[in-house]
Amino acid sequence: MVDTSGTPSMPPDLPDEYSVRFADTRYGRVRARVFGSPGDEPPVVTVMGMAVSDYLTPAQAALGWTRSFLVDLPGLAGSGDPPRRLEVPEFAEAVGDWLDAAGLPPVIMAGHSSGTQVAAHVAASRPDLVAATVLASPTLDPKARSVPRALYFWRRDSAYPMPGLDEIHRPEWRRAGVRQIVHLLRAHLRDRLEETVPRIRGPLLVLRGREDALCTDRWARHLADVAEDGRLLTFPGPHTFLWRDPTAWSEPLRDLAAEVRKAAS
Repeated sequence: MVDTSGTPSMPPDLPDEYSVRFADTRYGRVRARVFGSPGDEPPVVTVMGMAVSDYLTPAQAALGWTRSFLVDLPGLAGSGDPPRRLEVPEFAEAVGDWLDAAGLPPVIMAGHSSGTQVAAHVAASRPDLVAATVLASPTLDPKARSVPRALYFWRRDSAYPMPGLDEIHRPEWRRAGVRQIVHLLRAHLRDRLEETVPRIRGPLLVLRGREDALCTDRWARHLADVAEDGRLLTFPGPHTFLWRDPTAWSEPLRDLAAEVRKAAS
């Protein structure tokens, strides 16, 4: 039974005001969409989900209290093609190269779904660039660590009605292609987030939708527990709770940013 009480009947509005920043990395040209204006709080840099990025633009635009960036990985969405198919640590190297080129102060490094695995590698390997880490709907829960199981739980999660979500995904699914998506799934299945998280220094915030069929409460709590300074917050909705309510993470991230700024001063 899926609890859909309070489910919006319309998709969120897509933002029409943002700029675009490109940087050449060792794995090709990487696009980031830029929202908001610089302020006192550290910027937020978010890594796209598995082959899809546009669905996160409303949530990124909701972080209007700082400048934020939505990064597309090589070969996906608006970024250029890499010289070969990449593994999760290589995607993280590309994001690190983009951060170097952007010249930002230490950021809040965020990811949604499979983007959490990339974001965690960036945070663990480049502590000079990352002040805090946010893992929203982290993957891959040990219960789903095979292609059939991952697809089964993805289909279960998709039973939660999310108006407009499939429609916004389709162009980016076509851009990636079936072979690339299968490779991405297998690459992320090979990666172990619970082995990366303990290497991350500084605050780490795990966010989970209460009806998420892909990420159990037990898995989310485990990640918070193995972190140096881990916390867990839950919200109504499924794996894509940020599409259901793009503003859900704004205040928790703002509080985290204020904590980081205070510690730095």
